[in-house]
Amino acid sequence: MPTPATGDIRPYRLYPLFADLRGRTVLVVGGGAVARRKVEALLEAGARVVVGAPRLDPALAEWAAQRRIEHCAGEFVPEWLDEAWLAIAATDDAAANHAIADAAERRYVWVNVVDDVELSRFQVPARVERGPLQIAISSGGGAPMLARLIRERLEAQFDESYGALAQLLTRHRERIRARWPAQDGHDLAERRRGFARLLAGPLQSLLRKRQHIAAEHAFDKLLGADAAQETAAATLGSVALVGAGPGDPGLLTLRALRLLNEADVILHDRLVDPGILQLARRDAERIEVGKRAGDGTQHHHATQERIHALLIEHARAGRRVVRLKGGDPFVFGRGGEELEALRDAGVPFEVVPGITAATACAAYAGIPLTHRGVAQSLRLVTAQCQSSLDALDWAALAQARETLAVYMGVAMLDTLQARLLAHGRAADTPFALIENGSRPDQRVVTGPLSQLAERAQAHGARAPALLVVGEVAAFADRLHWYGAPPLDMPRPALEAAA
Repeated sequence: MPTPATGDIRPYRLYPLFADLRGRTVLVVGGGAVARRKVEALLEAGARVVVGAPRLDPALAEWAAQRRIEHCAGEFVPEWLDEAWLAIAATDDAAANHAIADAAERRYVWVNVVDDVELSRFQVPARVERGPLQIAISSGGGAPMLARLIRERLEAQFDESYGALAQLLTRHRERIRARWPAQDGHDLAERRRGFARLLAGPLQSLLRKRQHIAAEHAFDKLLGADAAQETAAATLGSVALVGAGPGDPGLLTLRALRLLNEADVILHDRLVDPGILQLARRDAERIEVGKRAGDGTQHHHATQERIHALLIEHARAGRRVVRLKGGDPFVFGRGGEELEALRDAGVPFEVVPGITAATACAAYAGIPLTHRGVAQSLRLVTAQCQSSLDALDWAALAQARETLAVYMGVAMLDTLQARLLAHGRAADTPFALIENGSRPDQRVVTGPLSQLAERAQAHGARAPALLVVGEVAAFADRLHWYGAPPLDMPRPALEAAA
């Protein structure tokens, strides 16, 4: 009823209930797509499903032929409800839905009329399912789109490891009850504390990494430990090495987002986009440990050894640490070095790949790194310093019909240009220099290889930028779709390549 002061509607409160429908009859009236979705969920719950309708859609008809469901052909008659525990009206006929609801009410059968709150006696919630674990969301039937939005957000927050954890705890439920018997209020409180220590341990991390046998061993060890040992076992934290992608927060992986929401501490590179850091848990400690490149030199906010020490220090203090690195941590990101340090220190870790700059920046510039008849191979190289360049096989890099993606090369463009030309790469080979790829201020400088350093200087190109050299770079003009148009793109190169 509307309240006098505000006019707000105060809905009645539904009583949340999970029903065991195994072997119990549920009537679904309707033979279309909506009824099919309801039937599918009921079959998953083990219900005996009876579908009443003059005609069935192909999927329902196939299930009827397979005897997965029973079909009552024709228009609704109240006798269909005689053995039903629940009923769902999923027709597009308002009069039929009213008749079903009335008949169910007279027989004390709980009924749901799809998209009709007033006629329904129970609501089917939006659900997040992780194995035996289910999270149900209901708006009381009044705002189903809001319930769906919340479900989508919870889907992002709870990964599949929660289902595996629920299965493990279910298997060992009696052992847990025996370990912490609850005879009175004091014992029940001790069970809660013990269970909290159990969940604070490494179980979920191991299950997330699909290490099920190790998780069983860890469970056995935790269950047999006393309170002090349990607390000590839960004290050691962990590190997740997470790729943040090239910059656009929309390119962050779902797993990366979940870990950011769980992190106690985030050690991040300088170039990680602020929008990505804003997605992290609000009270997480943020520590910038990036290295800033410029004019051929590097200014270290933290040495690599200091980064290793910080990761180990925070993990040993029992914190969940995210090491957030631009792009992918295993592509010119020193991710392997950091994992070696963690392994030697006995710190648990996991890796979440990110979208590396070559694929992301090229895609946002409209450049396919490989293209039939144009480029059949791709090379990823770094030009961070002179020693990096001296170690490269320039004769191989100068081959035609091959794409060369160069990371961290802005300060060495003149050397890159000279060496590629000296080793036989054609002077008119297209290039694209993609600055701040995937970010709002993305710029793309293009032209022939012979003018690479000149045009980059003329446009004031700065790091971070990815250099693409090869025939495919000419596609930046034709396939441009993001940000400002490319600068200086020569059209004949694309026509010659095609």
